[in-house]
Amino acid sequence: MDLSPLKAALADVVAIPVTPFAEDGSIDVPAHRALLRRLLDGGVRIVTPNGNTGEFYALTPDERRTVTELTIEEADGRATVLVGVGHDVPTAVAAAEHARDAGAQMVMVHQPVHPYVSQDGWIDYNRAIAEAVPGLGVVPYVRNPLLAGERLAELADSCPNVIGVKYAVPDAARFGAFARDAGLERFVWVAGLAELYAPSYFATGATGFTSGLVNVAPGVSFAMLEALRAGDYVAAMKVWEQIRRFEDLRADRQSANNVTVVKEALASLGLCRRDVRAPSRALPEAQRAEVAGLVAGWSI
Repeated sequence: MDLSPLKAALADVVAIPVTPFAEDGSIDVPAHRALLRRLLDGGVRIVTPNGNTGEFYALTPDERRTVTELTIEEADGRATVLVGVGHDVPTAVAAAEHARDAGAQMVMVHQPVHPYVSQDGWIDYNRAIAEAVPGLGVVPYVRNPLLAGERLAELADSCPNVIGVKYAVPDAARFGAFARDAGLERFVWVAGLAELYAPSYFATGATGFTSGLVNVAPGVSFAMLEALRAGDYVAAMKVWEQIRRFEDLRADRQSANNVTVVKEALASLGLCRRDVRAPSRALPEAQRAEVAGLVAGWSI
């Protein structure tokens, strides 16, 4: 299996679409399709349904399957689909198999949600999923600062379809060391903490970054990618300064409003409702105007 096209696809703005909800709390399918088409028309070439910005952990299994299928239908060859999977091993394997059967090209394996995660157990978890779908590219989502890069290499030795990493530990030096210990050229390194961390992670080896902001302003995200690919860190930091307050609002209080701020921005543009599911919560009225003002300043 030639994995090079999948590796090339990861070295980009990896969009994490929101999951819009209707007034009755169900998935707003027409709005979801419209938002996906807006991303694709804005130049997005890889999308991750069932990512954290899509409220993965607040969706039911049926809803996660619906989101996967909607995304694959809308992508329709225009973009690579990297489906988020997780929870217990049987659930994650079933989701990966569903993604494969629906036509996805890759799966992203969420960091295991468990109070006791050993490094050997992390390998076992990811190996079980990767072995179940040998024809798909597999991208572990690394949020554990204690995981050693050598252990990722060990996983890929037994599962050659593990081709990239979404690295989301907020430490650029740690990322640089982890990538080199695992094999800098062996994997595609995706900065998993979005635009604010992209410049520092690109400087130490990343070639792609995830984005929730891209739901709102694709042009802004691609301006940063273009600058980073050119090695123009002055231009990249100009974009960084432009979006800093927006991303700071998302990161505040341990990212309590990570999804909330993105949906508020989309609501200010009339693109979907601001509704989020518990344990997230809609922004207070006082902050809504600030988000709308930031978005208005981007000339979308």
